Amino acid sequence: MPQIALLDYGTLQGGLVRMMERYKTEGTLTGDAEADAYLSENPNAALLGLLYDQRVRAEYAFTGPHRLRDKLGHLDMPQIATMDAEAFLSHFAEPPAVHRFTNKMAETTQKIARILTDQYDGNAANLWNDGADAVTIGKRVQKLPGFGVQKAAKMKFVLHYFGYRDFST
Repeated sequence: MPQIALLDYGTLQGGLVRMMERYKTEGTLTGDAEADAYLSENPNAALLGLLYDQRVRAEYAFTGPHRLRDKLGHLDMPQIATMDAEAFLSHFAEPPAVHRFTNKMAETTQKIARILTDQYDGNAANLWNDGADAVTIGKRVQKLPGFGVQKAAKMKFVLHYFGYRDFST
């Protein structure tokens, strides 16, 4: 990953903080350079990584989109949105599972895929690529299933550290 300016994350707690600390010392967020690269290249993966950061180790959560892509052969939101729910769940749960809570997270992933397809041209980057500030982006993300106030506020750090937006200034 390219060198990224560090942000003050003193108000945050949990696994994302551990990942940002790892970045300072090792230059990788997840501990897996290939997964980091995928998260930096695919905005849908970055959004889903944050979604999956619930009651599992953050590194496992953020590598979940990479596992999902490997299982499906893509991370195309319009395709995911229209997949049969049982077939999608089967892929999602296949070991190694994308997330510990396979039923709920598979369902939420498809809901988000439908919203992204219907409202954002199937691309999570359209939530933030218009130059909106971090607060506005957080409000947009908060409207998605599975994203509360605290999780949506973390989107700024995800976007910054995976190279989508520079929030250091």
